[in-house]
Amino acid sequence: MTEKKEAIAYCLSFAEVFEDYPFHDPNWCVIRHRKSKKVFAWIFNRNGYVWINVKCNPQWRDFWRQAFTSVQPAYHLNKEHWNSIILDGTVPEEEIRRMISESYDLTAPKKKRIS
Repeated sequence: MTEKKEAIAYCLSFAEVFEDYPFHDPNWCVIRHRKSKKVFAWIFNRNGYVWINVKCNPQWRDFWRQAFTSVQPAYHLNKEHWNSIILDGTVPEEEIRRMISESYDLTAPKKKRIS
């Protein structure tokens, strides 16, 4: 995965999500949960590459950053909870998909308990 359209298409494969351009700037695409409107992927071009900001469990945050030089503290987001994945071809697609999936799960609307 190195193209913006590939990243967007993969993110849109999740249930109950939609594509949004909140800054009225075609460079910044966000993928949101339909019910809560929470963002789980920020997709944008920077320094000649496509970047994806994803939410991550703090227990995994540093692992991803140490495992791949192209996973960095998130650009323009809370660096404690978000990482940027630079799609330069060095992070295996399987790992990119895993990080996006985790972000989707972490930002998913909370399910109400039935008593």
